[in-house]
Amino acid sequence: MFYSGANKMNFLLETLQLIVMSIYYNIEAFVRLFIPFKKKNVTGEIVLITGAGSGIGRLMAEKFASLGVSLVLWDVNQEGMKETARLVKAKGATRVHYYLCDCSDKAKVYRVADQVKREVGDVSILINNAGIVTGRNFMDAPDSLIEKTIEVNTMAHFWTYKAFLPAMTANNHGHLVSVASTAGLIGVNGLADYCASKFAAIGFAESVALELLATGKDGVKTTIVCPHFMNTGMFDGCNSKWPLLVPVLDPDYVAKKIIEAILTDQVYLLLPKSMYILMGMKKILPFKTGNLLGMYLGAFNFMDAFKGRVKKEA
Repeated sequence: MFYSGANKMNFLLETLQLIVMSIYYNIEAFVRLFIPFKKKNVTGEIVLITGAGSGIGRLMAEKFASLGVSLVLWDVNQEGMKETARLVKAKGATRVHYYLCDCSDKAKVYRVADQVKREVGDVSILINNAGIVTGRNFMDAPDSLIEKTIEVNTMAHFWTYKAFLPAMTANNHGHLVSVASTAGLIGVNGLADYCASKFAAIGFAESVALELLATGKDGVKTTIVCPHFMNTGMFDGCNSKWPLLVPVLDPDYVAKKIIEAILTDQVYLLLPKSMYILMGMKKILPFKTGNLLGMYLGAFNFMDAFKGRVKKEA
């Protein structure tokens, strides 16, 4: 292929830009390891958390309580939301609203979203946290539960984005948070439908983030959270083979790190930190070596002691 003089110049300039900016961003990332970025002020923001009736959703709401935000809580558990509202008010939150909403139902998401806009205002920080797990081998999982897993863990993100993203893009201001899982980065035996739903949620969040950048809406930030399994009750009976390497995480620690990631506009948050190394190894190791590593870490047996009940993630 032959290039004209102008094309050659463009190629050289863009290649030089790539090299220079790559060096700059790598230095920036290295510096960030030692000097954390300044946290942004979220006072006055409207924060909506799905799956806020218990677990990690409740803990995030509690940590936002002292930051001067308006909290909007969504869940299918009315009593759980009431308790979360009581707890966040006790921690200093003054503007708390809660709504019963099944995020797997598009019509309900749109209806409740319109209600939120009328009664509270435009959501500026959206945290998609709600999710479920069946915990069954693929061929043993009823079709209805597989469909429900995809609807809650993946499709709900489409509908909440559709509902709240227009206001963010109009103002070029906002933050989209997807609480996914390390099971959305690597397959786990016994979690085919769950892994598929989390892989899809991550791909969706990444693609929308690129759309925002491509259209100049760089004021709308994205954070994709991929924690290892937490002891919220969602994975009752499951234990880590080597807790020092890949522990079952404390939910309060995870909630704290998510809030920190939001306040510093961190794009990816993998927990524990060893997952960054493991994900890098997955990309470069031969398939059989990767399987061997998975067996060593217990990925083939993690679900063996699962209680076998559908669990709600929150």
